[in-house]
Amino acid sequence: QVQLVESGGGSVQAGGSLRLSCAASGYTYSSNYMAWFRQAPGKEREGVAAIYIYAGGGSTVYADSVKGRFTISQDNARNTVYLEMNSLKPEDTAMYYCAAKPGQGWPLLADKYRYWGQGTQVTVSS
Repeated sequence: QVQLVESGGGSVQAGGSLRLSCAASGYTYSSNYMAWFRQAPGKEREGVAAIYIYAGGGSTVYADSVKGRFTISQDNARNTVYLEMNSLKPEDTAMYYCAAKPGQGWPLLADKYRYWGQGTQVTVSS
């Protein structure tokens, strides 16, 4: 049974930083995408960052709104994916979800992801 457990959310002031973690268990695909999505009240779920994990390493993709501020990374030994968020803005306020899917393609499209975590709240005040 695949489980994704997020942690690290919280409340910060604009310009601050947070690091989210997503610990995966029961997930054994040799190549797959792990991603972070976010959803603010009244808005659609938005792809933030994704990392394609394969035997040779990992490649990343970011939404334009977070490029240069957010960094997604992996720790294969811990089966954990991180999202380092810097220079946070009030518009980054949302519930952040970790997601996973096998194979390639559509890294920031929520409908393509099979597995989801419960989410962790990020609140940025001005």
